[in-house]
Amino acid sequence: MDRFEAMRAFARVVETGSFTKAAHTLQLGRTRVTELVQQLEAHLRVRLLNRTTRRVNLTAEGEAYYPRVMRLLADLEETEGSLSTATSVPRGRLRIDVPSPFARLLLVPALPEFHARYPDIELQIGVSDREVDLIGDNVDCVIRGGTPDVLSLVARPIGELHFGVHAAPAYLQRHGTPTHPQELEGTHHLTVGFLRPRTGRTRRFALQRGEEKLEVQGRHAIAIDDGDAYLAAGLAGLGIICVPDYMAAPHAARGELVRLFDDWQLQAMPMHVMFPPSRHVSQRLRVFMDWVASLMATDRR
Repeated sequence: MDRFEAMRAFARVVETGSFTKAAHTLQLGRTRVTELVQQLEAHLRVRLLNRTTRRVNLTAEGEAYYPRVMRLLADLEETEGSLSTATSVPRGRLRIDVPSPFARLLLVPALPEFHARYPDIELQIGVSDREVDLIGDNVDCVIRGGTPDVLSLVARPIGELHFGVHAAPAYLQRHGTPTHPQELEGTHHLTVGFLRPRTGRTRRFALQRGEEKLEVQGRHAIAIDDGDAYLAAGLAGLGIICVPDYMAAPHAARGELVRLFDDWQLQAMPMHVMFPPSRHVSQRLRVFMDWVASLMATDRR
């Protein structure tokens, strides 16, 4: 048995959820893929997969084995690549996870340029605002905003986001237009709460005008943990929102959002690419980080 071939077959079955799909992507027969997985299970003396007529699921042993297999295969691929004369051309699969608004409005629209530059890199993109277990979820890196609070990860700065406070015209017609941020702490106005993934607490608005600094949270009737849904709540007139300029710009241009407190500045949010320190930074991850940092530097919204 070729153990690495068997590991690749096992990993691909898990990724695709099917022996047939795995065989197709590996350009092997389904019988061969089945044999490789069975040989691997016999070698390990455990069952890795539960098979039914409709689904393939990991057993408890398979759950523990899968991330280790992925790390071994990634290390093997990187070692082979470092000895190849083709190392000047980044290649291979890169799994990333990004917040949904960042993916929809910045990253995905710019991907044609990335793929034109790096055609041999396959991106697998998870879109979420949730906390990701990079090792357990087999993710190479995540893009996140704010001050890194996960000490077990390396955080590379790639830029910062600039924010504004906005409200929908329908909201302002009902509640009036506040002229000072402190008014949001009263009972007349509503904000939309944005829930921090790790703490479950709502994010505060940090504002500054000259030497005057303050933080406001406001009173909210709804709190949301997804950026796109948070923006949608603001557009629906459910409350005042604080969003990055790149998210608000198209809606402000169409008159769907009105910017408030123009004489105040909001604290910028640093953005980072985060990855495990124990992993060698592959060439494909390095060029992706450089590219996304360049993307953020170019986009001034």
